Amino acid sequence: MQRARAAAPGYAACMSMTTELHGRVTAPPVPAPELQARIEAIAWPQLAGDLDACGAAVIPKLLTPPECTALAALYGQDDSFRSRVVMSRHGFGQGEYRYFRYPLPPLIAALRESMYPHLVPTANRWHERLGLPVRFPPQHAEFIARCHAAGQTKPTPLLLQYGAGDYNCLHQDLYGEHVFPLQLVVLLSQPGRDFDGGEFVMTEQRPRMQTRAMVLPLQQGDAALIAVRQRPVQGSRGAYRVNLRHGVSRVRAGRRHTLGVIFHDAA
Repeated sequence: MQRARAAAPGYAACMSMTTELHGRVTAPPVPAPELQARIEAIAWPQLAGDLDACGAAVIPKLLTPPECTALAALYGQDDSFRSRVVMSRHGFGQGEYRYFRYPLPPLIAALRESMYPHLVPTANRWHERLGLPVRFPPQHAEFIARCHAAGQTKPTPLLLQYGAGDYNCLHQDLYGEHVFPLQLVVLLSQPGRDFDGGEFVMTEQRPRMQTRAMVLPLQQGDAALIAVRQRPVQGSRGAYRVNLRHGVSRVRAGRRHTLGVIFHDAA
């Protein structure tokens, strides 16, 4: 993984942020139409507000338990992946992860393509407020074409696997010049049943202030939408940028699987 090891308003809201799903859909594994219905039912304006306030938002039960189990079971299927990374060999932590190859599994491709259009308004608003010239097209295929034209052709969605004693150091998932400013993390295992410990952790580095830590409480199937690198915060003299990183605390027992969906590809 090409990784960069890199007082905001709304802090109280950050500690309990969730975005409600107005309808609950029970479905067998990998049902693209029903997944699309769940995505459309997300309260996107509330989610955008959480992202603006905290740089992160939790979507409860984005995936069903059967979908989570089916995705986690892919980890042992070599033909689904292009590479495997053992974190301890690179100083990234302990544990391992595998990058999917193209074509992506249908459920992961559907997440990437269906979530992206809802995130573009926030991404473009953040870039405008930070004075960054890049704007993002409305459809994911257009953005991926931009990545590929710049030599970023390797798919970045990945499965992460942690055992007892494993952890993930704080980092940012950048991978090249073209970076979509938001990414999706889905917990595939159930805390307290499949593993203990292993909390999803974020830090926010603010100018001339001490770094703030956030723990996002996730259950199986919950998703966290997070800032990849930075977000704008309104100050007395206009917007300024704060840098964010994410990681996973030490797993005390059991096995933890996570799906990461990054919207840009890698060089």
